[in-house]
Amino acid sequence: MSDTHTRPHTDGRTDVAVLFGGRSGEHDVSCASAAGILTHLDRGRYRVRPVRITTGGEWVPGPADLPAATYDAAELARLTPARGSTAWDSLLAAGPVLGAADLVFPALHGPYGEDGTVQGLLELLGVPYVGNGVLASAVGMDKDVTKRLLASAGLPVAGSALLCGPGCDELPESERQRLGLPVFVKPARAGSSLGVTRVESWDGLGAAVATARESDGKVLVEEAVLGREVDVAVVEHPDGSLRAGPPLEIRVGGGRVFFDHDAKYRDGATRFEIPARLPGELGTVLQEMALEVFEALGCSGLLRVDFLLRDGTRPVVNEVNTFPGFTAASQYPRIWAAAGLCYPELLDLLIDTALARAPGRPPRTGAQPGRATAAR
Repeated sequence: MSDTHTRPHTDGRTDVAVLFGGRSGEHDVSCASAAGILTHLDRGRYRVRPVRITTGGEWVPGPADLPAATYDAAELARLTPARGSTAWDSLLAAGPVLGAADLVFPALHGPYGEDGTVQGLLELLGVPYVGNGVLASAVGMDKDVTKRLLASAGLPVAGSALLCGPGCDELPESERQRLGLPVFVKPARAGSSLGVTRVESWDGLGAAVATARESDGKVLVEEAVLGREVDVAVVEHPDGSLRAGPPLEIRVGGGRVFFDHDAKYRDGATRFEIPARLPGELGTVLQEMALEVFEALGCSGLLRVDFLLRDGTRPVVNEVNTFPGFTAASQYPRIWAAAGLCYPELLDLLIDTALARAPGRPPRTGAQPGRATAAR
């Protein structure tokens, strides 16, 4: 690795490439996350360059020193226009841009970005990057594998059955009896609630599986855990210590029965309550469980753990997000803002942690990895 990855430039700033977009169904969500990151990165500390991956897979570097401003997804698209290159040719052109960066901030959601693919590329380039590594990213993207690992670690997960392969769209009666109704049918490797259907009658299973398969050939049928939805954010510090943020409760409106894609991004009736009003020590229990999830999956940098509270009191790990939504209105930044860590400071922390674990850096000192504190 060159010295540019181990010391700042003469003006004291660190070169950060913010990678966003991608080929997944969460392209627009990723662009919105990147807009938030690019808006809030401190230009006194960082020289910032956006790099967009189009829905067709073209890699498009933007301006080399993006000035401080308030950005939105439309402006980022204008700054990184598609040029009609193939994915391979554009990656060859973008490679030196990524390789010259001191750090890459991969603000990617879903397959072809959050699933370890881009992380593997950055590992090969020898470029430090924010967030989870190859294995944790791949595991976190696959809900089935996540469930298996968490269950093996003794953490509670919802009951489920796997439908994998063409023509496999029915459950045997024994599985129907085990899961009961209603169930949720979802793609195993997709995010933002894309392709998720609540099934109230087994007659609707086939259509729900077909909807899920539009996003992924691997489909989960999960028991419906009826109860409150609560998220907990985890962040890693440069010394390897972990901190869990105050629990956030999701309250959907408009008669919705779950936190679907429209509730996440289009419904103004959706509300977040931080800290969630939880009985007794339940908030602390959720924070401790979130830290256990982080360690069980081998995570680094950051994680958001989404819980369901069966009957309002018994936690079940629903899903994890190895790179959660990152607009200023998204749950992860909101949780840390409520804990007293504002958006620019959160970005600083994530970058400092990524650089601290980069090859050529001194070993961590101070708190032992896994020793955690809970933010109230």
